[in-house]
Amino acid sequence: MKTFVIPVAVSCLIAATAAQAQSRYQQSFYLGGDALFWELDPDGGGNFDSTGLRLRAGVAFNDYLALEGHLGTGGSDGPVEMDYLAGGYAKGMLPISPDFTLYGLLGATEVEFDSEDTESDVSYGGGASYALMPNLSVDADYMRYLDESNYDFNAVSLGATYHF
Repeated sequence: MKTFVIPVAVSCLIAATAAQAQSRYQQSFYLGGDALFWELDPDGGGNFDSTGLRLRAGVAFNDYLALEGHLGTGGSDGPVEMDYLAGGYAKGMLPISPDFTLYGLLGATEVEFDSEDTESDVSYGGGASYALMPNLSVDADYMRYLDESNYDFNAVSLGATYHF
């Protein structure tokens, strides 16, 4: 599955380069922090869920396209502990109003459970952002980080983002 992560990352970089070349807007960087409410759902077994932390960093090339990275850690439910998650995503944004934006994410994620089991897969999700001030927004999203044949790993996140 790791061989899949590299082509997805290269595709995201090519799309971002093309978007920047066509953009009339100056690119902007952002940093965010979230509470990560995750759930591991094995087929035929009980669900495991917990709360962790996620950091996000990205660059918006215009009002419609960004590249974003996620780093997360924390949380355990009985025998399952998430050591880390790391991923890169293309972010498509749809401004509904000057303060409210819907977005979708598509990319790849690597997740390690219990320092032994590391998995990577295509990831996707969507969310919304509301600007409280010109440089500060609150955000909520849902991500399907892993969609394996024997389990799924999902998360809902709530947090804030600072735009430089």
